[in-house]
Amino acid sequence: MRISLSDITKNFEEVEAALTNQEALEEANRCLFCYDAPCIKACPTGIDIPKFIKKITSGNLLGSAKTIMESNPVGASCSRVCPTEELCEGSCVLNHSTKPIMIGNLQRFATDWAIQNEKVLFRQEKRNGKKVAIIGSGPAGLSAARELALFGYDVTVFEALEKAGGLNTYGIVSFRLPQKISYWEVDQVKSLNVNIKTNTKVGKDVSAEEILNSFDTVILAAGMSKVPGLDIDGEELEGVYDAIEFVKETKTKPLSNDIKGKKVAVIGAGNTAIDGATCSVRLGAENVKILYRRTLEEMTAYDFEYDFAKQDGVEFRWLTAPKKIIGKDGKVIGIECVRMELGDPEKDGRKRPSVVPGSEFILEVDAVIKAIGQTRHIELINEFKLNHQGGVVEVNKETFQTSNPRVYACGDIVFGKGVGEAMVVTAAQQGKETAYAIHKQLMKAETA
Repeated sequence: MRISLSDITKNFEEVEAALTNQEALEEANRCLFCYDAPCIKACPTGIDIPKFIKKITSGNLLGSAKTIMESNPVGASCSRVCPTEELCEGSCVLNHSTKPIMIGNLQRFATDWAIQNEKVLFRQEKRNGKKVAIIGSGPAGLSAARELALFGYDVTVFEALEKAGGLNTYGIVSFRLPQKISYWEVDQVKSLNVNIKTNTKVGKDVSAEEILNSFDTVILAAGMSKVPGLDIDGEELEGVYDAIEFVKETKTKPLSNDIKGKKVAVIGAGNTAIDGATCSVRLGAENVKILYRRTLEEMTAYDFEYDFAKQDGVEFRWLTAPKKIIGKDGKVIGIECVRMELGDPEKDGRKRPSVVPGSEFILEVDAVIKAIGQTRHIELINEFKLNHQGGVVEVNKETFQTSNPRVYACGDIVFGKGVGEAMVVTAAQQGKETAYAIHKQLMKAETA
């Protein structure tokens, strides 16, 4: 099949169509507006879902968007990337009779209206004289910044990359989450007089000491870093990609034909692996396989992501691990794999994989995409001299304070293996909770 660059560009347009006005109205009117709504309890950010849906039925889309964004500062992004079938929609009482309300789609309908009409939803009305620095502008950092600004703090966000938004801007594929959505959320935070300094890396452009000397409190919300190495031969070959960088390039550079016609192997089975695989399909790959050392039961990707990949024609090879990447003239031509079998459960509950002796086999591939998790910002953590476990910052679970009581941390930088849920929506909630903890602590100190 021939595929042109114009076809590739169309492939990266948002896959799910928005609800029409009529569809949104009909869907909103299906809601029972439960008094003790289980959908609210299922939302990590506690959005008053019946309230925002009720406002849609009355034509108050501004009020609907405000209701959503008041609880979730990245609510427009979450309307697209949240695993709603596991959260709000999974808790809808209508699951027992017909089908759940399309809460995610209605949330998108309201926030899209605010985006299209260039609405500024919140204003900072006071300043309290306190200054807070936030390292990282992803969901956790933006949420903390928004809440603190509303409390009256002078907030400065330090972002190492060219654009703010973190994962939502760079790490989620365009056909799921267009950058313009993330940019709007960033602009909502900026409208509260939050100063976001991009292209500013802590430890290089500004030191931790300078920040600690200039601000009352600091929040680390830097997320995680790049994909680690596979520790196998052949990783240096042309045609081996870091999944994070691979996805990022599809969002920041002109789409290319580099993957067109190639056979691609993706190592890993999380959401980033799915993104790498589906991006490859849309870039014109001839065949895409996801290789995972465990089984479907243990994979960490959301169910809807898995279903989407299957619909895109991605193959899944379970109980398969890479042993060696094979090259010729400096380029990838294949990957040697080995069969795995599962043993006893590990600490995170997933069964431990082990090699089946003598089970080696070779797959013919032209490209390998590594998606086996992410490394940690250990240099940044050490810059602030904080206690951590392998790059997972240790925090007080109630206050989010680190070993330095003036430094707080939230989001993926405190997310450890088997602990919590690494979702955009939970990072946003942690950002909010950290802001509340800081406000409580600083106000308490002021009145002491």
